Amino acid sequence: MSTPSVKPHVLIVGAGIGGLLLGNLFEKSNVPYTIFERAAAVKALGSGMTVGPHLFAVFKQLGIYEDFLAISIHMDEISYFKPDMTAYKPADHRPVEEIAGYAYRVVARPIYYDLLLKQIPSHKIHFGKRVISISEKNERVTVETSDNATWEGDILVGADGAYSTVRQRLYERLIAEGKLPDGDQGELPFSAVCLVGQTTVLDPKEFPCVNSPTCHFNVALGYEGPYTAAIMTTSEKTICWMTLRHLPKTTKSAKEKGAEGENLEWGPQGAQAMVDETRNLPVQLNDGKKRLIGELYDRTPKELISKIALDEKVFDTWYSGRTILIGDACHKVHPSRGQGGVTAMHDAITLANLLYALPSSTSADITKVFEEYKKERYPIIMTCYMDAHLTSKMDGRGFFGALILTIALKSRPQLGFLPVIEDKGAVAPLESPSFLKAKELFEKTQ
Repeated sequence: MSTPSVKPHVLIVGAGIGGLLLGNLFEKSNVPYTIFERAAAVKALGSGMTVGPHLFAVFKQLGIYEDFLAISIHMDEISYFKPDMTAYKPADHRPVEEIAGYAYRVVARPIYYDLLLKQIPSHKIHFGKRVISISEKNERVTVETSDNATWEGDILVGADGAYSTVRQRLYERLIAEGKLPDGDQGELPFSAVCLVGQTTVLDPKEFPCVNSPTCHFNVALGYEGPYTAAIMTTSEKTICWMTLRHLPKTTKSAKEKGAEGENLEWGPQGAQAMVDETRNLPVQLNDGKKRLIGELYDRTPKELISKIALDEKVFDTWYSGRTILIGDACHKVHPSRGQGGVTAMHDAITLANLLYALPSSTSADITKVFEEYKKERYPIIMTCYMDAHLTSKMDGRGFFGALILTIALKSRPQLGFLPVIEDKGAVAPLESPSFLKAKELFEKTQ
């Protein structure tokens, strides 16, 4: 495969789903990169996630589509229930396959993470590397990690989540220069907290739902209380679950302190307190029995139960100099529409297409690419943000609902630097400027 001669070395901070996918994309475009992750080892945290036509063409281009099918399960609908388990009409997602060419599938976030991680050569990812400072000099960007090591590159990508260290260091510099908008200086607000986890493998005799060839995605809505509980069966015969506590008013997050164990509200003690508080919430497991979510808590290793804040904020400043942010580091979207992980991965796809077509590693060309990245992604992110924010305020079946109505169904990007996958959807996908730019250069080099 021929590629452009100019290939900037990219430093990626954060080995979450967005950072790992970006590494996967750079492997295919031959862009040199290094990934840094503050955690010393991967911890299989999280619940389930819905993935569909908005990513499958890229999975085929990367050669991981069949592997993804093997670890995921087909999803036809999302079922909703009152606290007494009286059912509403389910949200039917079967038309998605005809409209967009692929059906939705549910995957446990930890095993999807492992699939992406396996594609990254071990020498290109460094765990236990907490970034403490960033600086730019002589057309290069440098990061210093907590072990007193320094690393140089042409571009720095902050893919390190809602409480991004890269964003904090970048914003500190911009504040000192008087260049950061006031709106970017506030904390991330949140209006709900949740527990997430995944059970161990369950006995189908005790939990028949795990034997189903399609995902049981059930949501119990608590109109008379502050809770919503959701379960998703997986291909592994486990159940991914999430319990949300809706707060009476928006507050400011202290989650960052919890990451260091300084705030008991967000550490293991806080998670256990919420487990004790919510274990008697009813859930629907489609076996005709009265079930409580505590039964799933008890079958989940305690160290794999997480309590998190559902922050919501879109920052205005996404880049400066040679540093750029992707995913939750620059936009944290409420999960009520199931688009948080997808938006981070679409960010990575857009950035990879643009960096493939980067004419040089000069500051001027890098700034132009960063401007194009934000111009393409910001309007889409704002649409997702407003849609999810409004949905999260609804008292009805809006939570987790109507994925088919989101912009993601038409947003089915591909990589311009790899052979294009034929689209079979009845509704044509959007062709993004970044894709067309990379595709034009790719075709010239063949």
